[in-house]
Amino acid sequence: MEPSDAGAGRRPLVDVVLVDDHPLFSRGLALLLPGVSEGRVRVVATTDDASAAAAMVRRHHADVAVVDLHMPPPGGTRAIAAIRRADPTVRIVALSGQAEEDAVLEALRAGAAGYLPKTADPEALVRPLLAVLDGWSVIPEDLLRRLLEDSAPTGEQGLADRLTADERRLWRLVADGASTVEIATTLHVSERTAKRLVAALLRTLGVATRVEAAALAGRVHLGGNGRQG
Repeated sequence: MEPSDAGAGRRPLVDVVLVDDHPLFSRGLALLLPGVSEGRVRVVATTDDASAAAAMVRRHHADVAVVDLHMPPPGGTRAIAAIRRADPTVRIVALSGQAEEDAVLEALRAGAAGYLPKTADPEALVRPLLAVLDGWSVIPEDLLRRLLEDSAPTGEQGLADRLTADERRLWRLVADGASTVEIATTLHVSERTAKRLVAALLRTLGVATRVEAAALAGRVHLGGNGRQG
């Protein structure tokens, strides 16, 4: 995944839109990217509103959209899909503070060209951003290996595979024993909405209680900790 660096100095400027609900991260990246890329990459706009991402990308004629997966509703994955519909030529890179295989797969299916961890240094983001413009898909090697090793069994595991990334994240929270208040806080929703989401999840899983949902999560090796953001 290393296209030739020949003529790298002649690359046109790359305009990037950041979609992230952590202002400190966005502002820091906006300040650092031009310097570490020797002026090749600039952040032309940022937004902490996933629903505004597509319009902002279109308005600024961005080359790349960098989207945090874990944002308040409608969420990063839906923002990626909306950007893809608004302008199929824009390349999209998903970011996350945690390497959840299901969330990454959901982002790739929605139209992302790659995934990078938010823990990466700004210098490490430049080459992937340029690579996606050249048509590459960028995924860290360790995560790629885990994705390739994952099988697609039938039965109960097949049920987990049919859920969305947001539903699986909620399932993890339930399996971890999170209260309604904790779920609402983690997902940035009201307690009433959290109760409704949990009830819908139980119906989808075909179980009657949170305890049964947690047991089912253990059987399908759902793993992870839904409380991490």
